[in-house]
Amino acid sequence: MLSKGRVTHAFGGGRVQEQARGDHNELSGTVHGGAVQAGAVYGGIHIRAGGSGEGRRPQVPWQLPPLVRITDRTAELGALEGHRERAAAEGYGTLAAVSGLGGVGKTAVALAWLHGLRERFPDGQLYAHLGAEAAAGPVAPEEVVGRFLRALGVETGQIPTAFAERVALYRSLTADRRLVVLLDDAATAAQVRPLLPGGRNVTAVTSRWRMPGLTVDGCYAVHLDPLATEAAVELLAVTLADGRVAAQPAEARALVELCAGLPLAVRVAAGDGARPRGLLEALAIEGDHNVRAALDLSYQGLPPEAARLYRRLGLHPGPEFGSAVAGAALGGGDASGPLDLLYDANLLIDAGDERYRFHDLVRLHAAEKAEADETAEERAAALRRIADHYLATATRAEEIVDPQHRTLARDYGPTDPVCAEFGEDTDAALGWLESELPNLMAVIRIARPAGFPTVAWQLADALWPLFLRRKFYGDWRAAHREGLLAAEELGDAVAECRMLTSGGMGELGIGDHERALEMFERAAGTFRDSGNALGHARTLNYQGLAHQRLGRLDRAAELFARAAAELPGVGDARAGGLARLNLADIALERGLWEQAATDADAAHTTLNEAGDAYNAARAATLLGRAHLGRDQLGPAEERLSAALTTLRGMAAHYETARAVESLATLAERRGQPDLARERYREALDLYSAVGRSKSAHAEAVRTRLGRLEDPGTDRTEDTDGTADPPD
Repeated sequence: MLSKGRVTHAFGGGRVQEQARGDHNELSGTVHGGAVQAGAVYGGIHIRAGGSGEGRRPQVPWQLPPLVRITDRTAELGALEGHRERAAAEGYGTLAAVSGLGGVGKTAVALAWLHGLRERFPDGQLYAHLGAEAAAGPVAPEEVVGRFLRALGVETGQIPTAFAERVALYRSLTADRRLVVLLDDAATAAQVRPLLPGGRNVTAVTSRWRMPGLTVDGCYAVHLDPLATEAAVELLAVTLADGRVAAQPAEARALVELCAGLPLAVRVAAGDGARPRGLLEALAIEGDHNVRAALDLSYQGLPPEAARLYRRLGLHPGPEFGSAVAGAALGGGDASGPLDLLYDANLLIDAGDERYRFHDLVRLHAAEKAEADETAEERAAALRRIADHYLATATRAEEIVDPQHRTLARDYGPTDPVCAEFGEDTDAALGWLESELPNLMAVIRIARPAGFPTVAWQLADALWPLFLRRKFYGDWRAAHREGLLAAEELGDAVAECRMLTSGGMGELGIGDHERALEMFERAAGTFRDSGNALGHARTLNYQGLAHQRLGRLDRAAELFARAAAELPGVGDARAGGLARLNLADIALERGLWEQAATDADAAHTTLNEAGDAYNAARAATLLGRAHLGRDQLGPAEERLSAALTTLRGMAAHYETARAVESLATLAERRGQPDLARERYREALDLYSAVGRSKSAHAEAVRTRLGRLEDPGTDRTEDTDGTADPPD
């Protein structure tokens, strides 16, 4: 029989480390490296070098996972390469889709083809696992485009928020490069299409589904059938590489027949040194169950702690996980040993950056084993510990990134939560929130059905600093809708109001101002009915913002004035300062310079005293604009420059753009057209970086820049460049 033994990882004998992945209303600072200048976003984007980035080579990503040994795929590889050569001869890019059953080797074939093209395509390789079969659902294309842009050298703060702008930038950056792209485990043609690069590049798509929808994009389809028995035996032999297959051909043949010709199952069985004699009769089940039987062999050979971790990780709702999740699943402590055992047994895939994921078939098997070998109480406790890990770590990140946010109490299960480590670094904390967002959203979705609704609304609450800065509006809306349902189910009025106000701010960002106003008014009613004067006063600011966005400036000003008067008296001077800031903004819209200066100055003082440097800088910008409106150029420059220094340091792109735009107007007033042009261009770049290239502010900047570049254009003066309606 095939005796049991340990083999090395079949994916090239080593782990691949992918590059780490990398919008607050406002994101930016000085533009480093290539800058994006967009006249109109639809196809009008071009890249220009500037500043210290002159002459730098573009960043070259090499993201493809390592090669996996394949057998009996010569015909398919020849067909793929023949298609590429024909497309190249005709001057087109190459698109091919490889489909087949789970575990049949689609990714391995695509990798064998694409790795062989490295010399022909020296500008890099992009890779994304699209998660068609993941428990949390397929990965959103906008997230993948963001990753690709970062891999191509675009700084996180320069990535547009709007999806269409991201795609346009991605196509522009790839148009003149020679690279390959692998889109692994795709769900639909619609998910794939925005990820197709520009130019004459090569894209491979793998999917369990045939994708006729990509035919219109010139896609060439290759379907993989399971391996013939002899080819599967050959794969087993090269995977074991110890002579046992040659010595025991009958047992080897029986084993690969058990694996139904699926390379994944063959590798898993080989990774455990499987012993089919004596087990064949019990495991020789027809159809798809053969794969389950092969996985059973590996599972049965695991030490108890590794087997426990395997089945409990099958409960994990998200696509990937790290060692902290594994520790939480086991109840605390170091889980690196059992994790390594699962990896060595080919039951886990290295996802890079010390993270892992299951192959889809293996994840389903692990979940089955949890159902069979864990009690309902054990499963519920393990899932709660996993959820608490995400809640505790997200709350810690929230405290680091946005200490001004009033964190509500958190309710954890009976054991202390396992928290991931990222020190006190703001960028690291924000990076953790962004990289873990698919897992965090998966936990929010399952928390209420799983019986712990508090996790749903509290985790949505902890994501506030991420949503505010990175503008994941779809997730923002989904998280707060689920959180609101959970709060309603609990009958928790405080939680309901938090979900309504924070969720309403997301609706404002999306542009559904009426829906936002409804949410704010509902929260105000709840606070009023419960006698919560502080909560009710805070909603005045929120309602005012909604009315301002709806163009109802009188009503907005009335609400802001009430908030400014009431909030200090009920214990929140900082929120009162924000109300004065909002009043200054409305006064600027109306050209009431004296009133704007008074309100902005008061807001600046209050917010400085409260330690809110970001909003104090916003108030300084408004005060500078008020001085500019009164033609007080010296004081205007002083205030705007101070605000700009603070905002650049916070990577607050949108607010930086407002300050730069006002400084451009100031330069124009002083008869400095070159400086004005430079600053207007920078403001446009910053607006584009946060997806505001079509906003009223950006359009006004574009108009002023056009007047400077074409002196024959009508040069009717805007008083200070602030008469645009709010974004």
